[in-house]
Amino acid sequence: MEIPKVQEIVEKQVLTVAKAVEDKIDEEISALDHLDLDDLEALRERRLQQMKKMAEKRSRWISLGHGDYTEIPSEKDFFSTVKASDRVVCHFYRENWPCKVMDKHLSILAKRHIETRFVKIQAEKSPFLAEKLKIVVLPTLALIKHAKVEDYVVGFDQLGGTDEFSTEELEERLSKSQAIIFEGESSASQLKSNSSTKRNVRQSASTNSSDSE
Repeated sequence: MEIPKVQEIVEKQVLTVAKAVEDKIDEEISALDHLDLDDLEALRERRLQQMKKMAEKRSRWISLGHGDYTEIPSEKDFFSTVKASDRVVCHFYRENWPCKVMDKHLSILAKRHIETRFVKIQAEKSPFLAEKLKIVVLPTLALIKHAKVEDYVVGFDQLGGTDEFSTEELEERLSKSQAIIFEGESSASQLKSNSSTKRNVRQSASTNSSDSE
């Protein structure tokens, strides 16, 4: 197939997708335009409740040490730490240059992703954990969800094989294992939630109307 022909097909596909997205946005805007005062008040109340829950979550996370990159002093403390938080990134380290590079990036991400607890533990002082989790190469990040190790980032192989990787590259790698939540993902989830809220508000209004009759 000739290159110009391929380009033409690709352009048509892109336009088709763009049109579908535009139609979807128009549909959602139209739904908003048709909401009455009761619907808007219900949406407002739901949003306030979401904000309240998020504030409570943030407060709890901060009380558990989220937002800071801290060291776990002993193996015993490791278990209480991973049980307390839904998401934990634990850096098994020793005092060397590669681990210091990892420290620098994790310190930044700890502040950026308050939903996840970022900690480190000295591998040589944690022989039981190192053996149980098969920690051989340092640095190794154990990505833990609900007190279970779901994935590992071992050395720098998954980060371009160099110590010159960016914080954003590590951030992207952690997000693939859902060890953190990307802001883009949160926004997408919020849009979905808002879209379903519009439908649920009307359904709820209909139900209440039926019940009152």
